Amino acid sequence: MRKEDCFYLGKIVRKYSFKGEVLAKLDTDEPELYKDLESVFVAMGNNLVPFFIERSALHKGTLLRMKLEEVDTEAEADKLLMSELYLPMEMLPELGDDQFYFHEITGFEMEDENFGHVGIIEGVNDSTAQALFEVNREGKQVLIPMNDEFIVKVDRKKKKIIVRTPEGLIDLYL
Repeated sequence: MRKEDCFYLGKIVRKYSFKGEVLAKLDTDEPELYKDLESVFVAMGNNLVPFFIERSALHKGTLLRMKLEEVDTEAEADKLLMSELYLPMEMLPELGDDQFYFHEITGFEMEDENFGHVGIIEGVNDSTAQALFEVNREGKQVLIPMNDEFIVKVDRKKKKIIVRTPEGLIDLYL
């Protein structure tokens, strides 16, 4: 399995027990969707290695406590710490019309109802307090807050997101 065929699920952040259990921080708003997984891919170097899950349970919100097959000691669990977890793309849940996954909107055109064509979405910056669309407008980066009140329509067929931003926001970048 290649990373390009998968989506990022989260990261193993610490050990849970001396019997090889680990805690993974899931990168999702709905961790309950992933509590009964049969297996997961663990990034080890440039490879994704499949691990079967013997048992798992949610732990304090977005943490998933897992006992992986053939990981039976603290030393074996130590080797997995800070490893990223992936699942095949086909395991992503279906979303509603105006919902989207960050990875799927890369390359979409952004249009503002008042301003007009803004540019092409290059990615999403979710390392800030509020996630931001990173839009390329003729070589200049425009950052648009990813706010439900700003998003008017997501058109997957036309690969376009229509927004309604506060007057002057886009002009700040130009």
